[in-house]
Amino acid sequence: MSPTEPKELRTGWTTGTCASAAAKAAVVLLVTGELPLQIDVHLPSGQVAIFPVEDSGDGGAVVVKHAGDDPDCTDGARMTVHAKELSPFGDLVFTAGDGIGTISKPGLGLAIGMPAINPVPARMITQAVREITEKGIQLTFSVPGGIEMATRTTNARLGIVGGISILGTTGIVRPFSTAAYRASVVQQINVAAAQGEKQIVLATGSRSEKCAMELFPELDEVCFVEVGDFTGIALKSAAKMGTTKITWVGMAGKISKLANEVMMTHFHRSDLNNQVLLQAANLANASQPVLDAATATNTARHFFEVCLEQNELQPLEIICQMAKKACLNHISKPIDLEVIMVDYEGDKVVVRA
Repeated sequence: MSPTEPKELRTGWTTGTCASAAAKAAVVLLVTGELPLQIDVHLPSGQVAIFPVEDSGDGGAVVVKHAGDDPDCTDGARMTVHAKELSPFGDLVFTAGDGIGTISKPGLGLAIGMPAINPVPARMITQAVREITEKGIQLTFSVPGGIEMATRTTNARLGIVGGISILGTTGIVRPFSTAAYRASVVQQINVAAAQGEKQIVLATGSRSEKCAMELFPELDEVCFVEVGDFTGIALKSAAKMGTTKITWVGMAGKISKLANEVMMTHFHRSDLNNQVLLQAANLANASQPVLDAATATNTARHFFEVCLEQNELQPLEIICQMAKKACLNHISKPIDLEVIMVDYEGDKVVVRA
């Protein structure tokens, strides 16, 4: 591979896979009195993964999570499991120890008060343990530093308190995976709906979300969803869950892509179509500087800045109207929907439609 060629990104392991491995190792320790040096677990695909096992120092098993090249806040987490026999034959009981979240709100598909262990990891853990014993066993999961890790997730907003979640659908973390983010967006909307909220505010990032929260201080925090590039799935999920009002808040670049009927707005997936900007400028009978800016560069930000310099906001308003129409077409059902364009600092509203 030449120095100019991008290296292949490394995959990693989900918290669910690591929890399965640690649980199996902890049960081996319980049953045999010896902690294995390594342990194997089956992924949902049938693939077998092997992990080194460490001693927790207090009767538990530890598997260290490695997220590969994915920017995961739980990378390096020491997934720790302690196993305790409850009966010669019986069910497995999952308990949240330090650093593992507990469910406190409806809408997550798990009972309130239960550990935040999603269904697929729960099945993986059960399968792994049942390879060793049919005894009734209590499994206590913990992660040192998990409370701090959780502050970098949406757990608190979703009603997951006290730490991180044990997640995963395939067992493997793929670098910059869109699947996890998409699932998070849907989950947030489900939680809001479960609490009876009928208005959802979608924001593309932290700056636009901050501005959105200032615009709608009366709304519960759960109503605000940072959708990133997943506007399309967020819109459809909100409509499916019975939302009656959707407000989309973002900056000119993403709105221009929505106006071009692109609902997955990641820059690698959707180049800016300058014709959208030019069409808006023409419809607004914009000045020559604004018309020139529509095709001068491949960034909507330049167009946005020239509109502000010329004190011509109508082209930006038209882009918002086009984006609104595209969003409503994507939902295919009547919903009260508003598109709000904020500046690139996320400090103020520029136009809304």
